[in-house]
Amino acid sequence: MGLYDKILACNRWDPEDFVPWLLDGVRIGTLRHAAARALTRWPRWFRVEPQAVHWVNAPRDFAARSALLAEVVETLVAQGEIPYAHGELYPVTPNGRERACCVLDRAAGPFFGIRAFGQHLNGFVRTAHGLEMWVGRRAADRRLYPNRLDNLVGGGLPHGLGLRENLRKECAEEAGMAAALADLAVPVGAVSYCRDSERGLKPDVMYCYDLELPEDFVPRCTDGEVQAFYRMPVDEVVEIVRDSDEFKLNCNLVVIDFLIRHGLIAPDEPDYLALIQGLRSPLPC
Repeated sequence: MGLYDKILACNRWDPEDFVPWLLDGVRIGTLRHAAARALTRWPRWFRVEPQAVHWVNAPRDFAARSALLAEVVETLVAQGEIPYAHGELYPVTPNGRERACCVLDRAAGPFFGIRAFGQHLNGFVRTAHGLEMWVGRRAADRRLYPNRLDNLVGGGLPHGLGLRENLRKECAEEAGMAAALADLAVPVGAVSYCRDSERGLKPDVMYCYDLELPEDFVPRCTDGEVQAFYRMPVDEVVEIVRDSDEFKLNCNLVVIDFLIRHGLIAPDEPDYLALIQGLRSPLPC
């Protein structure tokens, strides 16, 4: 195992297994061939071709488009094409969140291969012995990656919530953090990756934040998503990322980005340039 293996693990997908989902000629998603076939049930709305799926006769109104997709998703969930509905709405966009053409249930995101956005926060402490990082262990009842290590704070970015508002919410829920402390988090860029998952394609963007914490801060989960927290020397975190699969897949990328920016992964690291480039993988939509 190695650090670059973690980049590769988040970027495994074969474009031949998918077709673009287009609205007015613009790619807004990426569908597996099986997902494309499932949409043939709605010939009025989806023209399924060998090389693309076109959303035809789409309402011009944001709310009407969203309502139409909600009906489609409800049927797909009932028929087992999508495992469940999450109840949280994500933007459907060809680029940034601000260019959303409608919204879609979060759990349906991979089925349609839409670009999903999240926020991840690295919480760290400066000690006499060097930097230490807070990491969490996900609860055993999580649908995805139960019992795996996670960033101190990490979560999806729903439509309609601003970046600061959502980060405050996630910090409070996952780490018991006051808004005044959460507001000290420094935005440090974004990480992107594209992965073929069991549920479909995940072309994801994670906005990253660093937060230097006081030595007496102890996180406290309030929503049940985290079962334990650990404060670790960064050298130990590097070993875990490099030599194990303990971390949730995409959290590895957030940690690697932190380590590079803080000079803890140096230019003489094998695959150093590939690591930097791989953290910002191009997305199909």
